[in-house]
Amino acid sequence: MPALLDGLVDDAAVFPPGSAALPDAVAAHRRHRAAWYADLVGPLLVPASKLPDLAALLADDERLAVGVIADGSVDRLDAACAEADPRVRIRQVEAAVAKRGEDPQPGLHKLIELAKRARGTGHDRPALDVYAELPLTFGLMAALDTLTAARAGGLPIAAKFRTGGLAAELFPTPAELAAVICACRDRDLPFKLTAGLHRAVRHLEPETGFTHHGFANLLAATVAAADGAGPDAVAGILLKASRGPLVERITSARDRARPLWIGFGSCSIEEPLTDLTRLGLLNGGEGA
Repeated sequence: MPALLDGLVDDAAVFPPGSAALPDAVAAHRRHRAAWYADLVGPLLVPASKLPDLAALLADDERLAVGVIADGSVDRLDAACAEADPRVRIRQVEAAVAKRGEDPQPGLHKLIELAKRARGTGHDRPALDVYAELPLTFGLMAALDTLTAARAGGLPIAAKFRTGGLAAELFPTPAELAAVICACRDRDLPFKLTAGLHRAVRHLEPETGFTHHGFANLLAATVAAADGAGPDAVAGILLKASRGPLVERITSARDRARPLWIGFGSCSIEEPLTDLTRLGLLNGGEGA
């Protein structure tokens, strides 16, 4: 697995639009973890309310790495993680801190307090990475400054942004997304993305009529941003609907650790895997 793609795709099988049953998702995740492409795959993402259900699905000697997504109060995340079966290795927690138009600071400070408590967990439960999902609206830059200050204080907290969904307003424009990428670059602030990244290259989805961002566009754009490109140049990369320029930039950086972008959740591992193989960025498990 090229270093640039290591851990790129978190397994969000239980979330829409896939909405797999938890037993099916766990079984499929085992197969992914045993496959030649295992290094592409991050943890299984699980709603906080479903954490107790994992215990019955694991063998006695099994360990399962998961990311926990808040599907209720942020205040319940601590308890949900503390009550999890010890075979469940919680690597990260993620929560939306505000809706569009709301001040993100109150929810953000709750997650910062959670990150402080997580940093002090015992050796049997390693410190959690915490991701604050921020709306790309009111108060965004101030929220990024707050996260940057928290990271400077040693907290394992970073940003998360939504790149799609069931409504047109949930899809940021290339200019908006480029501005966010460059703002995170300027602050040395890592980020995750979620929703809408179904295919490698920017495309119009016939079923919904929405134009989706491509995850290969994001890879090329974050590499360019890390190399100093400005918002206009980054937006231009996000707009590309042809594979050639994207593959060229990604291939040139394939042996580098991925800059800025932690990765994204996908309800299908097969779809990004297939697209990466078709683009020639993976060898399909054949040879070196």
